Amino acid sequence: MRIRLVMLGKTRPQALRALLDEYVQRIRHYTELEVFELRDRSPAALRKVKFDSGTLAVLVDAAGQQFSSRRFAAWLGELRNRGTREIIFLCGDAQGFPNELRARAQQKISLSTLTMQHELARVVLVEQIYRALAILAGHPYAK
Repeated sequence: MRIRLVMLGKTRPQALRALLDEYVQRIRHYTELEVFELRDRSPAALRKVKFDSGTLAVLVDAAGQQFSSRRFAAWLGELRNRGTREIIFLCGDAQGFPNELRARAQQKISLSTLTMQHELARVVLVEQIYRALAILAGHPYAK
């Protein structure tokens, strides 16, 4: 199963960028991962995000479904086992999400009931994806 992260805007703080890059590399030990940072939210830029059949588009949104880490891992495992070829996680910027992206998402997940800065939310997302993959693989990181 392939994972794509589509993020509006660039992750600027160096400490957060370093953490994001660290977890991206860790995830790549388990599955194929692509990261796209769309620097502008114009309709032309948003059209670059392609959705193939067999792709599940997941919007990271405060109003989305919440998971524990173990339940998130089980959810990813279920998707993989059902033959989902690709998951795209759509991560907004400080202004949230353009309606064009919202409309294309098939599911919404929430990282927390807490409000967090969007660049920090990206780090939380990739760490939880890595943790989920580690849980599925039986790796001790998840304990």
